[in-house]
Amino acid sequence: MGDGDVLQTHEIAGAEAELVNGTNGDVPLNDSPSRSRLARVTRGFGWLFINVGLFLVGFVIHALFITTYFSNQNQGALAEQRIENYKTVVIEEVEWTPPTDVLAIEDPQTGELISQGPTEILTIKQESVPPLGEAFAIIRADIPSLANGWNVVEGVSVANLKNGAGHMPGTPLPGQPGNSVIAGHRTTYGAPFSDLDLLEIGDPIEVETALGLNVYVVREVIIVDPTDVWVTDNRDGAWLTLTTCEPKFSARKRLIVFAELVSGPNFATIQGSL
Repeated sequence: MGDGDVLQTHEIAGAEAELVNGTNGDVPLNDSPSRSRLARVTRGFGWLFINVGLFLVGFVIHALFITTYFSNQNQGALAEQRIENYKTVVIEEVEWTPPTDVLAIEDPQTGELISQGPTEILTIKQESVPPLGEAFAIIRADIPSLANGWNVVEGVSVANLKNGAGHMPGTPLPGQPGNSVIAGHRTTYGAPFSDLDLLEIGDPIEVETALGLNVYVVREVIIVDPTDVWVTDNRDGAWLTLTTCEPKFSARKRLIVFAELVSGPNFATIQGSL
C-alpha cells in the first residue's frame, strides 16, 4: 500500500468519526433532546385531538340516536300505562264558574260599591290529575313527528321529558277550561316536537285523554325568550300551548304554538260561557 493509500484511509476514518461524534458542525446523527421532547408533545396533542373528536362523535350519536331509540322503545310501555289510566282514572262532574268581569253596584244607602261577583255556575267533566311521570294522554298532529301520536306524561322535568311530551303541572289537563301546557324535546329523546315549526294557523291538533278526544285548532305560532313564562298564563276558554326549543340544536329561544279547543266533551259548556 502506498503513501497515498494510507493518507486516503486516514481521511475516511476521520470523516466517519466526525459523523459519529457530531463534530462536523452540520447535521448530527442522533436527535437532540429538545427535538425529542417536541416530537412527544406533538404526538400527545395529536392523540388528545383524536380522543376529543371521538368523544364528540359519541356524544352526538348518543344524543340524537341512542336517546331517541330508548324513547321510542318506551312508547309501547307508556301506551299500556295510558290505556290502564283510562280504565282507572276518576272522572266526575264538577261545578265550574266561568271567569267573568266582577260586577259592582252602588249601595243606595251608603253609596259604597258592593261586588256582585260571577253568578253563573256550570257543570263540566273533570278527570283526576295523574301522578308525576305517568302517561295519561296521547297527542297527534298532521306533521311527521306527531303523525303517529306521542304519549303525554305528567311533568316536565328532565326525567319526565326523556319519555317524550310532558304536561306542565299547575296548568289544566287537556280538554279543561284554561291553558293546558305541553312541552317536548325537538332533537333528542324521540324529538316529539321536532316538526312543530311546520304547524300553521288553522291546523288541527288532537289530544285524547280518559275524557275522550279533544280537538284544538292552531291560532298563533310565535318565538319567545326562555324567560317569557307569560305563555303559560291562564286564558279564557280552553287552550293548548305547545312549547319546545328554537332553533333546533339550541335552547336560545322557545317556539310556542297556541291552539284553541273546537271540539271535545267540555267544548259546548266552555264555548257557551264566552
